[in-house]
Amino acid sequence: MQSKPHAPFRSLVFLGALLGILAGCAAYSGSTSPTRIGSGNSASAQTVYVPDLPIGHPPYDRIDASWKQRLDQPYVYMEHIGSYTETGTLLPALHRELAAQGLEPAGAPFCLFYEDPALVPVAQLRSRACVPIAGARSPKAPLAYDVLPSTTVAYAFVSGAYPDVPRGYAGVYQFMKRMNWVENGPIREIYLVPPTPGIDSSELVAEIQIPAAPRASR
Repeated sequence: MQSKPHAPFRSLVFLGALLGILAGCAAYSGSTSPTRIGSGNSASAQTVYVPDLPIGHPPYDRIDASWKQRLDQPYVYMEHIGSYTETGTLLPALHRELAAQGLEPAGAPFCLFYEDPALVPVAQLRSRACVPIAGARSPKAPLAYDVLPSTTVAYAFVSGAYPDVPRGYAGVYQFMKRMNWVENGPIREIYLVPPTPGIDSSELVAEIQIPAAPRASR
């Protein structure tokens, strides 16, 4: 059972985690085919992700959140125990291992964060740097395989520099409060547009997913 979230504290902690993710996402080859808008040869026409909800933009004073039933997602990962500020730095090594083992990504990279750092000592925090793949696999160490289970998630999309993404968490938690839901699993952040050279930070898009369950009646 997840503890009651401490959104402001988590936002500060995840800011540091996403600094590492900036470098990690640059290794992502863009093997998925997200819907894009625009036409012609401009960088903007090739890199703007079109989600199924309005995108929240800085300063994130309006976040359009909703819910969906997430499907099972097979993935390979590297696990980390310790500060969340170090999780994103695993993504480049993860992509190198994928290539070395002949495994093809089936989507954008993401990270999973399991504990509330306001309640769990830094040395015991669990997180994973992940890449989705198609079907079951048996990777060699240091990679491992798992399936992110189907579940109800509250979600939203945000643009802007990836270190600022956690500032959109408050809007997702507010939606969950209106639904009388509580957090029920690891937070997932999906980095949909790799921060490659020539891409303005305003074109970066991330999806926030928080597994949700009905609040227990008293």
